[in-house]
Amino acid sequence: MRLLALLCVFAAGPALAQDKASSGQGAFLRGLDKVNGRTQDVQIRNGETVEIFGLDVALGDCRFPVNNPTGDAFAYLTIWETGQRQALFDGWMIATAPALSALDHSRYDVWVIRCMTP
Repeated sequence: MRLLALLCVFAAGPALAQDKASSGQGAFLRGLDKVNGRTQDVQIRNGETVEIFGLDVALGDCRFPVNNPTGDAFAYLTIWETGQRQALFDGWMIATAPALSALDHSRYDVWVIRCMTP
């Protein structure tokens, strides 16, 4: 019985150690045109849509760890080609691991740099 209680304590440790996240006012994003190598940095506020090269990018929310506002941001993005309404990407994108949840486009890449903090 003591062994079971001890295992529960150790198993709960990582769950309790997770950082609390706070919502930013928006995000800093970077776009890449893979054909000509140009990049474009943009600022976008939560709920807004911007055009990056030939893509429209809408930001739902940007969150960051409370104890590290400049790192490990994650943003909810919806991305589609300008003039189209079918989403190419709709989900959370993580700044420190952009390949984990990435836009799949033959010409353009978009990734999160960090959240805009108050």
